[in-house]
Amino acid sequence: MDAARELTCEAGWDQVSLSAVAARAEVSRPSVYKEFGNRAGLGRALVVLETQQFLTGVAEALYPGAPDSHACLRAAILYVFEEADDRPLIRAVITAAREGSDSLLPYLTARADPIFDAGQTLVRGWLATRYPQQRTESVEMAADVIVRMTISHLVLPADEPHLTAGRLATAALKLLQPDAAPYRSFE
Repeated sequence: MDAARELTCEAGWDQVSLSAVAARAEVSRPSVYKEFGNRAGLGRALVVLETQQFLTGVAEALYPGAPDSHACLRAAILYVFEEADDRPLIRAVITAAREGSDSLLPYLTARADPIFDAGQTLVRGWLATRYPQQRTESVEMAADVIVRMTISHLVLPADEPHLTAGRLATAALKLLQPDAAPYRSFE
């Protein structure tokens, strides 16, 4: 994984092959294929590992967190934006996507179940402790909005990170206010 991460950060995912990873890691190519199956499996594993490490920092921003839920959530979202810029792998994926290469981007968007699931579980748990009176469906909807909109703004920023973090926190928490429209399923 370290070899794949290093190569991706150095040359971009488009230039990473399982042979190059095997050579960098000083293991046989069949060992890499056995572990990951193919290049897509390696890419997925790489993004999932990075996400797990990344979410540890998000959890630290949320827990125990500021007394003010808005300030706490804003800090966690801002952490995502700033840390993504500081982490070479995530920066490489986002930069490549902005420049037209989306080879790893699907792992943050279309095939992002592990990322969305882990992020939503973390945020949902935090929201449930902050808003225990809320219906489960409302908490789930707010968590989904927070995670999806944060990733969307990460890939395609609309404004300065601190402004976007504040706006996303405000929008998501409005879903949990007593005067907000109740959750309705449209199924």
